[in-house]
Amino acid sequence: MDRVRSEAPYAGSWGYCRALRVGDRVLVSGTSATEADGSVHAPGDPYAQTVFIIGLIERALGEVGAGLDDVVRTRAFLTDIADWCEVGRAHLEHFGETMPTSTCIGGAVLMQPELVVELEAEALLASA
Repeated sequence: MDRVRSEAPYAGSWGYCRALRVGDRVLVSGTSATEADGSVHAPGDPYAQTVFIIGLIERALGEVGAGLDDVVRTRAFLTDIADWCEVGRAHLEHFGETMPTSTCIGGAVLMQPELVVELEAEALLASA
């Protein structure tokens, strides 16, 4: 089992890893636009936060030998469902070719009020 540590300040008080690889399966924890120092990247901006988050997910996947093209499922948690278009635009830009299964849930309450989106991902490698 391979784990990728999270740089988010919540990791130390919650006890989780950013990503976990077990065989050919990689699970990525809910990821928000939180910088390592605890500040929020692009406060209130759903598109910019989603792009930032996907970058964090991509780096975590890379640490365990996977990439965005291996992602088979995403889940988006939005504080305001009206942001789905901007979150979807960023999602489409990064996952449009691979077309993973996806769920979008509105009305989420996230760790800081400036956060408007959180993403989870699951990847499946062709061979372990």
